[in-house]
Amino acid sequence: MPNAPKIIPISDLRQNASDVVKAVSSSREPVFITQRGRAAAVMVSMEVYKNAQHEMDILHLLARGEKEIGTGTGYELDDVLREADLYLEAAKP
Repeated sequence: MPNAPKIIPISDLRQNASDVVKAVSSSREPVFITQRGRAAAVMVSMEVYKNAQHEMDILHLLARGEKEIGTGTGYELDDVLREADLYLEAAKP
């Protein structure tokens, strides 16, 4: 059974910011911040954020490649694989 998301009001974040940051960093789970009873923000650890950004970069490259294939332009497969290896190597912890 998956864990329920961690949801805290912004007033709790104000009062316990250090504890919330420590919890987010150690658990790698997001914390959803509410304001006036509505979702306002999501807090994630820096590691989770960096991984998400890295995945987005890869998805953008794939989308660009799809577009280039559609227009008949692009790069040699060996060059693409070499660049992909560099991205994957950079993602290793």
